[in-house]
Amino acid sequence: MADDIVFELLHSEIINYALEQTKITNGNKEVDLSVVEYIGFAAGYKIMERLTREWPRFKDELDTMKFICTDFWTCIYKKQIDNLRTNHQGVYVLQDNAFRFLTNFSNGHQYLEHAPRYVAYTCGLIRGGLANLCINSIVTAEVQSMPSCKFHIHVQRT
Repeated sequence: MADDIVFELLHSEIINYALEQTKITNGNKEVDLSVVEYIGFAAGYKIMERLTREWPRFKDELDTMKFICTDFWTCIYKKQIDNLRTNHQGVYVLQDNAFRFLTNFSNGHQYLEHAPRYVAYTCGLIRGGLANLCINSIVTAEVQSMPSCKFHIHVQRT
C-alpha cells in the first residue's frame, strides 16, 4: 500500500515538473510531454531488463505482448491488462478498464483534455520495455471515458 502511494506521488511530481519546464521554456503555450515519456522509456527499459533476466527468449511478438499484459503490467500496476487485441500485422491494443492514474478523476468529460498528461509516462514504459526486447515501436494512448485507457502499439518493421 505504501509503495502504491509513493509511486502515485512520484508520478504526479514528474508530471508537475514537466508542466513547469514547459511553462518556462515555451512561455505557457503547449504542454510538452516528451520528457515524461522519455522518463517512462528509461524506467520501462530497466524494469524489463530485470524482469526477463531469468526468462528464456520469447517465441514470437504475440508472446512478448502477452508478457507485457501479464507480468510486466502486474509488476508495475499490481494487476493485469483487461484486454489485448491485435490485427496480426504489428498493431496491438492493450485496454485497462481502470487505469491507475485516471481512477482519481471524475468520470466527467471535463477532465479528458488533461488525460494525456497521465498516460504519457506509461506509453514510455511500454515502449522502453519493448525496446529492451528488441521490438521498436510507437505507443500512443486513447482515453474516451475515464478511467478506461487503450494503449495502441505499432510495431516498427525493419
